Amino acid sequence: MAPFFKQKGSRRRAKNLKKQEMKKTLVSVSLFLLSILTAHSQTTYHSAIGLRIGTGYDDLFSVSYKVFLSDGPGALELNLGVKPPYTYTGYPGNPSYSNSDITMTSFSASYQYHVPITALPGLQWFVGGGFSLTNTFSDIDGYSGVGFGLFPTGGADYKFGKIPLDVSVDIRPTFRVASPTYYDYDNFYFPDFGFSARYTIN
Repeated sequence: MAPFFKQKGSRRRAKNLKKQEMKKTLVSVSLFLLSILTAHSQTTYHSAIGLRIGTGYDDLFSVSYKVFLSDGPGALELNLGVKPPYTYTGYPGNPSYSNSDITMTSFSASYQYHVPITALPGLQWFVGGGFSLTNTFSDIDGYSGVGFGLFPTGGADYKFGKIPLDVSVDIRPTFRVASPTYYDYDNFYFPDFGFSARYTIN
């Protein structure tokens, strides 16, 4: 009987050792994968400021400030922009609304989640969303007033390796939640493409 119980105990110890080895292997693999993900989620710069040129309804030129939240993949982009004065020709046959000079100022903020493209260091694609506030000035009351919009966003961001320059392209299709009276006919604007060039601060 004794050899039988000895054999049984040896099997149990071997099984426990095998389980411990598997646990160690799993922990090692998990730590390795975590280190890779952490390394890939780190950004190549922390903050940058520059200019964004867009095709948007809200602005054509805007100051762009982008800052990453800690060392993670999330960033905030803030824009303060203007759409220079332009003349609205009005509807055909309705001269009362024609030749109206319109100027628009805007502020927008968006959250962007970045994913590095490992094949090209410094290049990241991003997705996110944000909001825009506008104030329109015109000699026609129906065009003057405050507007508010929401937009999803996506694009690509590239930081040059040897110079403090970051460039990005993005798209922001905008849903108007509130707008001056004469803008109610156009509550969705697509597309809104933008190109940004920014000086990286750190």
